[in-house]
Amino acid sequence: MRRVLLALLVTLMSVQAAAAGVVRLKDLVEFDGVRGNDLIGYGLVVGLNGTGDGLRNAPFTEEIMANILERLGVNVTGEQFRPKNVAAVMVTATLPPFARTGSQIDVTVSAIGDSKSLLGGTLIMTPLNAADGRIYAVAQGTVLAGGVAAEGDAAKVVQGVPTSGVIPSGARVEREIEFELSSLSNVRLALRDPDFTTAGRIEAAINRAFQRPVAQMLDSGTVRFSVSAADVGNAAHAIGQIENLLIEPETKARVVVDQRSGTIVMGEDVRLSRVAVAQGNLTLRIDETPLVVQPNPFARGETVVVPRTGATIQQDQGIQLAEVPEGTTLSQVVSGLNALGVSPRDMIDILQSIKAAGALHAEFLVR
Repeated sequence: MRRVLLALLVTLMSVQAAAAGVVRLKDLVEFDGVRGNDLIGYGLVVGLNGTGDGLRNAPFTEEIMANILERLGVNVTGEQFRPKNVAAVMVTATLPPFARTGSQIDVTVSAIGDSKSLLGGTLIMTPLNAADGRIYAVAQGTVLAGGVAAEGDAAKVVQGVPTSGVIPSGARVEREIEFELSSLSNVRLALRDPDFTTAGRIEAAINRAFQRPVAQMLDSGTVRFSVSAADVGNAAHAIGQIENLLIEPETKARVVVDQRSGTIVMGEDVRLSRVAVAQGNLTLRIDETPLVVQPNPFARGETVVVPRTGATIQQDQGIQLAEVPEGTTLSQVVSGLNALGVSPRDMIDILQSIKAAGALHAEFLVR
């Protein structure tokens, strides 16, 4: 019985290992026309508890508030009002593909004046425009701020970002994007990470699924799918049949480093040639010890300060010339680099030098 269970476990592990690099087609590509559109608007948040804009520092808040009141039939021309419960905000949202009139979308609200917090405020009716200048949605609702702030005469506490928040389902779609997916006879698949091998595998997987040549690789980032040749009705049916095909993508060998945090990320295909590395630390130290010189008692003279500077250069032992063996797998590369015994920040400089020497066979990205 134990032998049967062991054999079954080995089989399952082998299947999982073989399928570890398999990804659905929908996670690798963007379908032509199936995309969102960015929306933006400018509005007011009211009902704040004294944390709104100071109108002397944000005159645009007063202007838009006066315009809104005049549209509602309230004449405020020449009036002086200084409310502290109003804040000017920018409202952003993404109109999802195929959003229909009357559907609701989430919006993000961000203060643009000197408001201290949007907590408890209500966004009043705000039109949202797309890049073409037309209004596609209208936002309104209670703002859920992302933080809280409290302050007194001598102390202030801020947690999170109280000047920004969201309104779930806070905008209603008023105009639809004019696009008919069903009218397309060809659908282009745009790879998120262009690669000729991956594009070729996508072409082969689609043709294999339909058992005839319905897909054609145009370049490393585009595969064209013929809806008419597939004979599946329309483009929507065709995308539904191919989006869950399993593809094994190919990726470039990359080393990504973040100098600010000292983070190093290596891809599985990173390789090293045999190389020798030496690394040391050089420390320059300067000490200022000024000396005060005073004249003798009852003598003529004045007190002067004589500068004294001591400068030393110290070179730590660091790493002697060490050999990093050739790595054929990621684990061997990591083991060889770890043998140097240096910090992540020093490792970044070493990797840059190895790349300059031509021994690091990967794309080196610094952020």
